[in-house]
Amino acid sequence: MSKPLSSPAPGLAMNRRRWLQCAGNTLASAFGVTSLTSLMIAPSAAQTADYRALVCVFLYGGNDGMNTIVPLDTTRYNQYAGVRGALALPQSALLRLSGTDYGLHPALSALADAWNEGALAPVFNVGPLYRPLTKSEYRSAPASSPLIPDNLFSHSDQQVLWESATTHAHTRTGWGGRAAAVLGTTNPVISVGGNSRFGLSELQAPLVLPGPGATFGIEGLGDLSWAPIAARKTALEALYADGHQNKLLDAYARQQRDAFATANRLGALVKTQPGDVNAPAALTQAFAPLIADGKVSTGIGQQLYQIAKLIHGNATVQGSRQIFFAQLGGFDTHGNQVSSGNPQQGQHAALLQQLGDALACFHNAMKAIGRADQVTLFTQSDFGRTFKPNNSTGTDHAWGNHHLVLGGAVKGRTTYGTYPTLVLGGPDDVGLHEWEQHGRWIPTTSVDQYAATLLRWFGASDAQLDAILPNLVNFGSQRVLGFL
Repeated sequence: MSKPLSSPAPGLAMNRRRWLQCAGNTLASAFGVTSLTSLMIAPSAAQTADYRALVCVFLYGGNDGMNTIVPLDTTRYNQYAGVRGALALPQSALLRLSGTDYGLHPALSALADAWNEGALAPVFNVGPLYRPLTKSEYRSAPASSPLIPDNLFSHSDQQVLWESATTHAHTRTGWGGRAAAVLGTTNPVISVGGNSRFGLSELQAPLVLPGPGATFGIEGLGDLSWAPIAARKTALEALYADGHQNKLLDAYARQQRDAFATANRLGALVKTQPGDVNAPAALTQAFAPLIADGKVSTGIGQQLYQIAKLIHGNATVQGSRQIFFAQLGGFDTHGNQVSSGNPQQGQHAALLQQLGDALACFHNAMKAIGRADQVTLFTQSDFGRTFKPNNSTGTDHAWGNHHLVLGGAVKGRTTYGTYPTLVLGGPDDVGLHEWEQHGRWIPTTSVDQYAATLLRWFGASDAQLDAILPNLVNFGSQRVLGFL
């Protein structure tokens, strides 16, 4: 049970500034965000007919794209198997993507229906780029050249480049946050996966929500039936209801009022779990493969269930344009990527199983509530993994990677982008000498182009795309891809 705020020492009254500081810390902790500016959500009626949502699923650690989607034609599969060795997936085990020469890792079999519906599209060899780049340009460019993204192959830096859609590791805003600001969405980015760079703008942090079953905001103060906690709530509400001559204090108090209002508005929706009486039946049925004892059983499943609830409850959440963020970690597979010599088992397969199952449930949920054509989910990750395995039955950090886009508006049943040439030291491998040729692919599609395609569908104009994605101008007529 939460303890009340400490009482002032005898004879010392707590001043207004101290009350604001303590109460602000309490509420910020309850919301799990670094700034309450993100909670200043203006009321707006939901515009159902024009509704659109983007859902980013970030795969932290660097997903092995080379084992996520594999070429099936004889020549390239033999090239793949010859280099991958013990990591190579059997050709017969791959989930064939009909109409293409590619197959998905068998752990992603839950996505077969989405592919057959035309709602799934792989995008090949995506990564941070300042402009289109050749191997010779990469090899001859000085380290300080803007052509070379900052600190390639570094987890933290490449996460920033992906989340910010820039080539500078010190960029403080994310492309999701900038999009929300430029497009004037009712809400900031809504994150169920922590306070990532992706959702930051110059003036707002993402609205970070906990998982199903959790409380936040006012309820996070503690048991409101306990008199001291109830008294604290009453005192805080009274304190923040007052106006202040000091403009800074007045603005801060207004933020607190907005935060309380947001908590009151969203608290019950956020807390709902599949086993609850008021849980949406359509979502419970869609997520049934992942539900055990009234709860969604995987972390990424819980996050996507939470997002599905927020989309279903748009009249409460408010706004016709929403950007969501979720994440799944554990993809830094340097060692023992496979289990007992079986590439269909092990750490990577287990992660892809979680991902594929959760994505399939989410897509089914969107269909069940009639939102499939209005919601597009996409993956991001630090970087790809090396084509050539290391000596620990794992893979190391690379650059370009393959990603998945899912939703009813997706122009699926085909692939997008250019799959790399599967030759160590070939035109896509940054390695020049034999000892450094590991299959680290120079991207042929930029994060900017990937993001621009998503945002164009979301409703951004050319001018708005340029404001959100500063390097997009360097890609000329190839600003957007065709998957949406």
